[in-house]
Amino acid sequence: MRVLIEALHIAAGIAVALLIGALASWAYPLARADVWLVTGIAILCIIVMGVGPMRRAMWLQRNPQGVKGGNDA
Repeated sequence: MRVLIEALHIAAGIAVALLIGALASWAYPLARADVWLVTGIAILCIIVMGVGPMRRAMWLQRNPQGVKGGNDA
């Protein structure tokens, strides 16, 4: 469930970036190429920033007790 929530957060961020990019390119057509370039970079940043929380969610889903690992007890 946590992985799904993180994936939805990433998807929502990408959708908002695309919406803002579409509105910006519509509002200023002379810079359409630059707007889409910046939008693409923003989407890459959203994905990169989502990697850490996604890995943490996957780890917590596999280890619900939050045990760090090892059977040294």
